[in-house]
Amino acid sequence: MLMKHTALALLALASAFPAAALEHTEYLRANAAVNSEEGGQTCFGLAGAGSKYRLGNECGVYGELLLGQRLHRGGDGMEVKGYAMLNLGNNAASSNARRPQGGWTVGLPQAYLAMENVSRLGGATLWAGRRYYKRESTNITDFMYWNPSGLGAGIENVPVGEMRFSYAFLNDDRQTMPNMRDGDTASRHDLQLRGWKVNPGGALEFGLALIRGNGQGDRHGGSMLTVQHRQRALAGDGENRLVLQWGTGAGADNGATGDTGNGSDVHRLRIVEGWHAQVTRRLGGEFVAVWQRDTAHDSAKARTWASVGGRVSYGLSDHVKLLTDIGHDRVAPERGAARRLTKFTGAVAMSAGPGYFERPELRLFFTHARWNDPARAAAAEGDPLSATGIFGKALSGFTVGVTYENCW
Repeated sequence: MLMKHTALALLALASAFPAAALEHTEYLRANAAVNSEEGGQTCFGLAGAGSKYRLGNECGVYGELLLGQRLHRGGDGMEVKGYAMLNLGNNAASSNARRPQGGWTVGLPQAYLAMENVSRLGGATLWAGRRYYKRESTNITDFMYWNPSGLGAGIENVPVGEMRFSYAFLNDDRQTMPNMRDGDTASRHDLQLRGWKVNPGGALEFGLALIRGNGQGDRHGGSMLTVQHRQRALAGDGENRLVLQWGTGAGADNGATGDTGNGSDVHRLRIVEGWHAQVTRRLGGEFVAVWQRDTAHDSAKARTWASVGGRVSYGLSDHVKLLTDIGHDRVAPERGAARRLTKFTGAVAMSAGPGYFERPELRLFFTHARWNDPARAAAAEGDPLSATGIFGKALSGFTVGVTYENCW
């Protein structure tokens, strides 16, 4: 109820300002399908993997509305703006198992003020509130490998020669990090330096997260170091990113606060390779590979996750596209057999244009997945891969359905 009242208040506030000063960004995804066991929409993900391949493999409905309002403009070009984002989703569209089955939620993941283009700071930005902060992900899996979002304040994009420096202080609690206990919090310092040009079309970016757990007893802090090389694509319009990350304790996550129950013995080494490009007007594609090694005294927390996959899009005409997506995940626990899942999707889409990222898009898809016995044994009760799921003791299944996706 509080979120609904907040949403109405934000919309009322936005209407009080001139339309010319209002910025807005929207995203909507809706899915409907049947599976090979004559059930409804089914999505396939491997226990212990950090993501799944999205095409033809996202369930339910999810939408976002970001509003940005200019509140003041200075004579030197400085602007004060307020931002708020509303999101709407159902249980099937989320990986948050704490949501009730079939329930709908309305959230406010972003609400912050920003003083942008401050001339005395070289065009930097000062901000405070809750925001999605400098997130980096792989589109085909929606894997947020670098995601220091949260509630706090900071200074962003201060010039340091040809580079840009950013600092944020954030506070995490049970609302932002569900693995925390009630009443526990964690303080996080996030430092980033981006834009070190090291080769033609390429630059290095650095991030350091320093975390202090503020709970009692077995709550701990940690750190994560990120080094990313961003390269302009050699063919077509796109880029390549090669990422190396090292985390310890509560920093063994994605640049945010992870499990504050982790001690200093918990380490995570991750390598991410991601490429996407619009090679020609009609041909586009994306490729991703992830290797992640977790080590700990507790064997239950020690595992290796590897993932590789790609998607190709080809425009048969200005408004009809063919899409193919295939991905493979493997999770090898320190003790026990390796789990495997392979997912393939083929789709035909009506689209606003022939380009890889052009939207809106209405897709008719066919998805087939295959997994092994250890994957079935590790799946949670009721999960499609588990023996108690829709496919029972089978080690494969498929879905046929439609997806609408738009961002504007």
